[in-house]
Amino acid sequence: MKDTRNLHLKVQEHCDCYATTDPLKEMSELNKEADLEEAALKWMALAILHGINENAEKVSLKVSDDGSVSVTAKYRKSELPAPNTTIGNKIHEIVGNITHIEGDKGKIPLALGIRDSSIDLMIKMKTKEGGKKISIKFPETETP
Repeated sequence: MKDTRNLHLKVQEHCDCYATTDPLKEMSELNKEADLEEAALKWMALAILHGINENAEKVSLKVSDDGSVSVTAKYRKSELPAPNTTIGNKIHEIVGNITHIEGDKGKIPLALGIRDSSIDLMIKMKTKEGGKKISIKFPETETP
């Protein structure tokens, strides 16, 4: 049995490593990554960092049955740099392993430690005709 806590820890480590970078720039370079799992873990961390940095409500990644991958953020109508199909499918596999969501749909909170603080995310997975979708919902932030 694969140790899924290790995947969770790796996402946290990538968040720490990339915390001071431009997540969108780093995301756009991921398709060059030779290690599929590493690319998927980095993408997950970068999507979380982007959501935190930009006060996103939700970031969603969809892999359609035809193999196309799209990523959107709820706070505005724009697409984020999308990974290729192979990485997109690996992201789904890793998120499923971390969250233990089984079946066609599920939703679960995910606490993620980043540097000296933490964030509580809501992870939602859904499979239906036309593809499979992961959504990362970010908590509301208080404005001073």
